[in-house]
Amino acid sequence: MNYFITGTDTGVGKTLISCALLHAFAARGNTVAGMKPVAAGCADDDINDDVKQLRAATNIFASLGQLNPYSFLHPIAPHLASRREGVAINFERIIESYKELAAQAEVVIVEGVGGFMVPLNETQGSDDLAVALDLPVILVVGMRLGCINHALLTQQAILARNLNCAGWIANIIDAEMPALQDNIEALKQRLQAPLLGIVQHQTQADPRLAATQLDVSLLDSDHTTH
Repeated sequence: MNYFITGTDTGVGKTLISCALLHAFAARGNTVAGMKPVAAGCADDDINDDVKQLRAATNIFASLGQLNPYSFLHPIAPHLASRREGVAINFERIIESYKELAAQAEVVIVEGVGGFMVPLNETQGSDDLAVALDLPVILVVGMRLGCINHALLTQQAILARNLNCAGWIANIIDAEMPALQDNIEALKQRLQAPLLGIVQHQTQADPRLAATQLDVSLLDSDHTTH
């Protein structure tokens, strides 16, 4: 039960949802680990904030290097941040860390960076990483104007890589979004995966609260689509 989390764009709540999924699976008695293979933008202590949150939601002992193999100072596209720091992002290192976590935890949630096709190095992107890890994908849809187009394009990209789309989550990031429910219904009709939950707008991220709004039991059935 391991999943790759992607989003319709950057800033749509992938980390909140990834942590919520970890809490939801942990509540079912699973050992869980949250992985952020590549993070760009670090605080003064050199630990990315997304990584801190994933680490806090992890209930096994894992090293920072396992949870976050690559971390860069500048909050820019990873291939640019890595080039600036002279560090090449190597998929083999990421896969090795993932396998170590998967051997320890019953559920590993791997959070991608930005949208589904963000470049990670000169020749590979986040989509290539999902393929390399061979994980079903959960799509986080940031509910705001334009999300239907972004969601459908992302689904198309996921299926084009012959990956399973295990489910999607509506994360309400715009509390004032017009026709919110109509947009959710349009997505339910068009996305070829079950809606795992609607996460209500939060002024301060609370993954434990978000976890109560998800139904991870829907992932137990074979709803995945190629």
